[in-house]
Amino acid sequence: MQGTRNETPRQGAYTPTDRTVPTRSAERASYDKDVVHAILDEGRLCHLGFVRDGAPVVLPTLYARVGERLYVHGSTGSRPLRAANTTDPGLAVCLTVTHVDGLVLARSAFHHSMNYRSVVVHGTARPVTDPEEKRAALDALVDQVVPGRSADSRPANAKELAATAVLAVDLAEVSAKIRTGGVKDEPEDLALPHWAGVVPLQQGYLTPLPDAELAPGTELPDYIASL
Repeated sequence: MQGTRNETPRQGAYTPTDRTVPTRSAERASYDKDVVHAILDEGRLCHLGFVRDGAPVVLPTLYARVGERLYVHGSTGSRPLRAANTTDPGLAVCLTVTHVDGLVLARSAFHHSMNYRSVVVHGTARPVTDPEEKRAALDALVDQVVPGRSADSRPANAKELAATAVLAVDLAEVSAKIRTGGVKDEPEDLALPHWAGVVPLQQGYLTPLPDAELAPGTELPDYIASL
């Protein structure tokens, strides 16, 4: 772990490091594992950053958390997998997940902001080669999209498993950053005739659309209807 600080983390918290302590608005940072896990478990898409041929690359991809480990989905020909296979002990990565909860509209352009919850993970990604771990990781990836879905779909066959790559990243050097609350305008701007406040954002589900070739008599599962 790079640059571990001398602070002693409380039980159930990640150890702050030079890479996980924000240089700006440090009071918004959290290392609480419950907070980090909740943010990760709510998401479906992460952005995976790494360096390839001396240049930064950031890719959006599916992920899932199993305990203190993240699994990232890819193909066997993907750039991160090829890099992880050729780098010892693996591929250095930075993985991020963000939820935007509200638009903070201030009277001044400078103080516009967003309410958000985010997690940044620094670590080393390694290819998952153990067949049992790989199957469990793929089930977790499917259930991250819709909980309960892996038990209600055909498992990957040998050809599909061979074409699918999974990377594992342990949760060790991790931080969350959260912004909540309202507008923070300058006192001299409070009388300006500009509307100010928060526009909340919420992700929701629409009515499921059945496939045109759905087998007759196939009903919408309860775990999808309950979304």
